[in-house]
Amino acid sequence: MQNNDLEYLAISGVRWELNDIPMTRIYLSTTNTDDTNKIEQMAVSKVRTTIIPTIAPSVPMSIDTAEAMASRPVDVSALCRMIAEFNHPLRSGVTNVVLPHIASKPNGLVIVTDFPSGEDDATGKVLSGAVGDLLDKMLSAIGMARENVSILPLVFWRTPGGRTPSKIELDLARPFVQKALSFLSPRVILTLGSLAANEVAGVNLVKEHGAVVSLDSGAVCMPIYHPNYLLLKPAAKREAWSALQIVRNLLKTSEE
Repeated sequence: MQNNDLEYLAISGVRWELNDIPMTRIYLSTTNTDDTNKIEQMAVSKVRTTIIPTIAPSVPMSIDTAEAMASRPVDVSALCRMIAEFNHPLRSGVTNVVLPHIASKPNGLVIVTDFPSGEDDATGKVLSGAVGDLLDKMLSAIGMARENVSILPLVFWRTPGGRTPSKIELDLARPFVQKALSFLSPRVILTLGSLAANEVAGVNLVKEHGAVVSLDSGAVCMPIYHPNYLLLKPAAKREAWSALQIVRNLLKTSEE
């Protein structure tokens, strides 16, 4: 193993321990024979070599480590591989890591959603099931499809019971989300739900739904309701539709 491999293992939060010192155990048995008053002793020695396999880090993954890992990939494909290997606290107890969906024919739009659902965890695909079907219809209504847009979750593993991710869980995943955005260079970011609106644009969705927010990166953000909310509250689709019309116009304007 090269030095850079050892450095990578350390950054990944993986520790190896090897104990190859032989252990000698002596088993002594004594048999007493009253008739002969003889003592018979038998010593048996046995040598064992023990290898201790990989163990989980004894301390939680630090944000500095997450930032160091996220800074290493040179393209979005390498970043996705790094995400899959990242020792995030949410990795335990889930079926799949839910990686970003990367557009095959990008049009400048990136969608940021909150965290994987149970269906996402089962399939390993972001925004799947009925929620994904509705999103596809929303994109189709403005002349787009998934092949045109990239989709990033704020965290890449389902939370226990589908609860809102904790601050540390979001903080540890944030460097990877930011790195993905730097690779994708979106002109428009569409956030789905309250959590994504706050994380990406720092706005309250209730007050800023459908409002264009300028970001320091030079992109603009459009916060709208999550498709899951729209399934529960169909009346809100009208507001979401108006916001999507603005997104389409923003993309057209940026092309001119």
